Amino acid sequence: MGSVKYSVVIPVFNEEAVVEVAYTRLKRVMEKTDGSYELIFVNDGSWDRTSGLLERICARDPMVKLIDFSRNFGHQIAITAGMDYAQGEAIVVIDADLQDPPEVIPLMIEKWKDGYDVIYGRRVEREGETLLKKVTAKLFYRFLRRMTEVEMPVDTGDFRLIDRKVCNALWECGERNRYVRGLIIAVCNQLHDAVTCTRQ
Repeated sequence: MGSVKYSVVIPVFNEEAVVEVAYTRLKRVMEKTDGSYELIFVNDGSWDRTSGLLERICARDPMVKLIDFSRNFGHQIAITAGMDYAQGEAIVVIDADLQDPPEVIPLMIEKWKDGYDVIYGRRVEREGETLLKKVTAKLFYRFLRRMTEVEMPVDTGDFRLIDRKVCNALWECGERNRYVRGLIIAVCNQLHDAVTCTRQ
């Protein structure tokens, strides 16, 4: 796996307004960690200036990698591609829109060091979202929990840290139409315990 300790996978789609800020905040956080890192941006077929901005970031920062899709394949495929490319012992997935704060990542790393294989970031407050969005999100997670045999954590999104062995197990499962959140939970239940990392 080389010498990379932490990989951060950031799926992006038409994020020209925030991609520089996301990069700056992520770099600031990861520079303070105790090991080498890589930032892997996965451009999911953006048609705005996202790709060009990321190419310029890559040119000036060797810690940044770019996977640039020719068209939009969807969020789950973008996450999967980033995790497949990641070399780290621990892999963090976070969206570029900064609804989930990068500053929580060190807390996740501490839980990982305690021996957890998967650490979720759970939203206590859904800032900036309409009442309809909040209600439908709550209903979706609870419906999904009832419809599956896998215990799904409520109010968790794609913001998480996973151990290398979980990433490897996902790669080996061969599922093509992935719902990554569900697959990670299923794999985690087979490998170890999981913990939810709550934020305000």
